[in-house]
Amino acid sequence: MIDIGVNLTSSQFDADREEVVLRSQEAGITAMVLTGTDLESSPAAAKLAEQYPGFAYSTAGVHPHDAKSVEDLSLPSVRELASLPHVVAVGECGLDFNRDFSPRPQQEAVFEAHLALAAELNMPVFLHCRDAHARFMTILSPWISKLPGAVLHCFTGSEDELKACLELGLHIGVTGWVCDERRGQALREIVPLIPDDRLMIETDAPYLLPRDLAPKPKSRRNEPCYLPHIANEIATLRQQDTEQLITITTQNSRRFFRL
Repeated sequence: MIDIGVNLTSSQFDADREEVVLRSQEAGITAMVLTGTDLESSPAAAKLAEQYPGFAYSTAGVHPHDAKSVEDLSLPSVRELASLPHVVAVGECGLDFNRDFSPRPQQEAVFEAHLALAAELNMPVFLHCRDAHARFMTILSPWISKLPGAVLHCFTGSEDELKACLELGLHIGVTGWVCDERRGQALREIVPLIPDDRLMIETDAPYLLPRDLAPKPKSRRNEPCYLPHIANEIATLRQQDTEQLITITTQNSRRFFRL
């Protein structure tokens, strides 16, 4: 199976990064996409991916939290990274009006800059949206026909938002958020609405440790090796066989990221 969202550059993995990768492979992970979230982590993710040829790939972009750090909207460093064969998507990019770590006008300008670059390079985009659905859709819609693909990673929106994203042609990334019967209840109810050919799975490690893991890990750190647990929960919610779900999502991820 393929984990489409791993923050392997996180300092939380500094002590045992190689062991984390080995554990993921032992758990049945056949590929992972390492998330680039800013002008520092994107080159680091690309460098890490290079160490695991044919297994690890990466994205290059600037998360909306860090949009304020972008001075050149032509995104020269993202463009340079995107030319590498193991860099498979532009992003993480989008809007986050939940925390507003960057001013909203700057978030919007940087988001559009990523979309323009991805369209020019004919690359898929790896998207983030939190509490910003209306503006996100307004900015994304004119670009969608110019992009080879777009995935909204770590989807936690409403049923109406999901339907709007699907109507626009987006793929949907689902995390261990579905394993939380409290915070994730709304998502649990709408996961069955995602068509087979639009679904991808991810851990977003080291964040979003599945709440229902048993026995509970000593650490709160999430790892890619927990993806089978997430896949099983998603399959249960969708009333599908787990192996079937894994096959479908793996095919989707390979096709989307051209792995």
